Formats: sequence, C-alpha cells, structure tokens
Amino acid sequence: MKHLITIGLLLFASINGFSQINNPHVRNLNQGKLYFYWGWNWSGYTKSNLHFTGDDYDFTIKKVVARDRQTPFSLNTYFSPAKFTIPQYNFRIGYYFNDRWDISFGADHMKYVMLQDQMVDIEGYIRNTNPAYDNTYSDQSIKLTKDFLRFEHTDGLNYVNAELRHSDDFLNLNRVDFTFIEGLGIGFLYPRTSSTLLGKPIHDEFHLAGYGTAGLVGLKISFFDHLFLQSELKGGFINMPDVRTTFSIADKAKHNFFFSQFNIVFGGSINTKSKSAKD
Repeated sequence: MKHLITIGLLLFASINGFSQINNPHVRNLNQGKLYFYWGWNWSGYTKSNLHFTGDDYDFTIKKVVARDRQTPFSLNTYFSPAKFTIPQYNFRIGYYFNDRWDISFGADHMKYVMLQDQMVDIEGYIRNTNPAYDNTYSDQSIKLTKDFLRFEHTDGLNYVNAELRHSDDFLNLNRVDFTFIEGLGIGFLYPRTSSTLLGKPIHDEFHLAGYGTAGLVGLKISFFDHLFLQSELKGGFINMPDVRTTFSIADKAKHNFFFSQFNIVFGGSINTKSKSAKD
C-alpha cells in the first residue's frame, strides 16, 4: 500500500508539473463527451480485525490477513459474454461537463479472501455451538481452520461508487493524446460473502454491507478521440459494519481496512455535442 501511494504521488508530481508547461502539442476537447470503460484490477488489503456477533457468540479475531483472487487468464473467461464478470473487473461510465472535469459512476469488482489456516489472536466468547471452540477468550492464539471459519467476499467485494475526476492533457502526437487523471470518489459496498462460521450453512447472497471512499491517479492514452487505454493507481478505505455470515439475521460480521488497486482498462467515448478544436 505504501509503495503504491509513493508511486502515485511521484507520478502526480512529475506529470502534473510537466502539464503546466506551455506545450503547443496539447488539446483539451473533452466537454460533452460521454465515455465508458471496462478492465481488470489487482488488489491488496491491509490487515483487519473481524468482529463476529450472534445469539451464542461475540468475538473478535485480530490482524487478519487477506488477499485478492486472480482468475487465470483465458480468452474464454475474460472475453466470453457468459463469463467476463468472473475475473476482478472495473466498469465505469462518465460525462465531461467541461474540458477538464467529469463525473462518473462505476463498480469495482474486487475479491477478498481470508488466508486460511493463519494464526491470529481472538478475544470474546463462544457458547453452545461447537465443543471444540466453546470458550471465553482473552487474546489467545487460534488457527483459522475451515471447520472454525472460512471468510471470503469472492462474488465479490463490490464497491459501487461515484467519482469526480480531473484531466490534464499534456501531449498530443498525431491524434494520440496523453492525459493525466486524478480523482476522488465515494460509494457503498454490496458484497456477496461466502462464509462458513462454526459449521453454520453458507448465506452467500448480495447484501448492502457498508461504504467506502477512494482516490486515484491515472494515465490515459487516447486514439483518434474515441478509443483509449488507461492505467490507474487507486487507494482507499472500506468500512463494512453489516456483513451477513449465515441465514440468521442475528449473525453478522464487521470489519474495516484500507485497499489498493492497480487497474488496466480500455474504453471509448462519444461526443454528445459538436465542438470545434481549440488552438
């Protein structure tokens, strides 16, 4: 996470500084454009404390490690109409209300997988559920085996959000435009959580679980005004106080953490109104 933030800040300083130079090979012809993109992300998460509550338990496991889950690449999976939502993806649609600013709405489909069989500290109590785990805990170590807990947002950690973005075109070479992008966003989390807790059946349904906020920097390469390829570094904070874990409404989990993304996306734009070129 720290490395991604450092890279993003250096990228922002270098490109934004260059964009301020009086460069004759710069165009700003964005106002009125409607754009959309699709792509994929690689994600990372800080450790988090997971707090589980139910009728017979109230406990917290601490500094839990989780990873994303990348789908092995194949044309059939990544581009098939029936399967293209299986990998970790990013979708966005936006509108430039002037040459440098746009507002957009999208979904970041990440996957969050708790590392199985890790050792963590546990605090709280478990009663009348499983003789192997019924106890009162005070920062004892416990192994997160599958019969105790499996916890994943794999379909997925869905961050549905709105963003305000600013664009700086800093170079144009024969109808190929290079643009630096920075933005901020806010949204809600709508995960489909796959969890087996103390032998209880999986709930595994979409549920509004919390909120998130994020910032990003990006580099966009546009071709002939209508097609583009874009890379993004994104980082933010997620808080989910209401994660469903079983079919009982009394059973839930909550946790919060920071996340990072590296995104590669491609897309297109259309002009919703005519606009003459600027000098």
